[in-house]
Amino acid sequence: MTSLIARPLRAAILAAADNTLVRQGVTRYGMRLGARRFVAGETMAEFLPVAQAAMGQRFAVSATILGESIGEARQTDAVADEYCELLSRFAEARLDATVAFKLTQLGLDVAEDLALQNARRIAAAAAERANTVRIDMEQSRYVDATLRMYRRLREERDNVGLALQSYLYRSYDDLRAMLALSPNLRIVKGAYLEPAAVAYSKKSDVDKSYLRLVELAFSADGYTAVATHDSAIIEQVISLAARRALPKQGRFEFELLYGIGEPVGRELLRLGYRVRLLISYGSHWFGYLMRRLAERPANLTFFLRNLLAIPSGEIIRRD
Repeated sequence: MTSLIARPLRAAILAAADNTLVRQGVTRYGMRLGARRFVAGETMAEFLPVAQAAMGQRFAVSATILGESIGEARQTDAVADEYCELLSRFAEARLDATVAFKLTQLGLDVAEDLALQNARRIAAAAAERANTVRIDMEQSRYVDATLRMYRRLREERDNVGLALQSYLYRSYDDLRAMLALSPNLRIVKGAYLEPAAVAYSKKSDVDKSYLRLVELAFSADGYTAVATHDSAIIEQVISLAARRALPKQGRFEFELLYGIGEPVGRELLRLGYRVRLLISYGSHWFGYLMRRLAERPANLTFFLRNLLAIPSGEIIRRD
């Protein structure tokens, strides 16, 4: 599919993510239509065997509880509790796994101090178990608050990392400003629908920005998760790491999405690189699924093929 077609399709899918009828339909039938390919289930009990199976294949794991923009303080406390419980389970089972969370899950839309308090609690739980955590980056309107809170947490402890999105114009300057912190970074392309005033719209520009970010991160101390399935970028990152004589373990890793990245990940493991699977779970999986469908036409084709395979009468009987 050409980029001329892919860009409008991506925009249409992301716009559909805000449609109530689409949300209701996909949420009702999505797991049966193939969402479980991308989501490990709706509960921790469903997630843990998936994570253990991934580690049985030599993948490290990053766990994310799906959901964002939570507007009630008690609900944000419950999310923080679950992240702390996950970290405890990882330690008990000696799993090579960590967590990544969104600040709007922890109360950023309610009050910045609430989100900071919850994030601080998760980071402390990780530190007690010699583990790390990463803060996800959300829509552009949250970037300044996310960077503020990251810096505050980083001043308190060194086990807190951050994600940066290469499609935002500002990300290179944001990274340059934090290099002195020796940051633990996860570099992604970006999966939200952003205006041209703040984000690149052409894939080629996003890719160039991505590689600039990786090169800048590799130029200073810290740890970098190269989170992409783009084979061309992966090859260039491998070449860049070799030119800088960076070891295959200990300075950077590749991070791939569960349900999409396993074939590439197995090849990278064979070559000796550290590879982490981002595995998500939770009842609020609709937005995550829509972003995965928007990223790659092949994902949408897979989902629609499953939809067409289900007799309409079966769907009607379940209404």
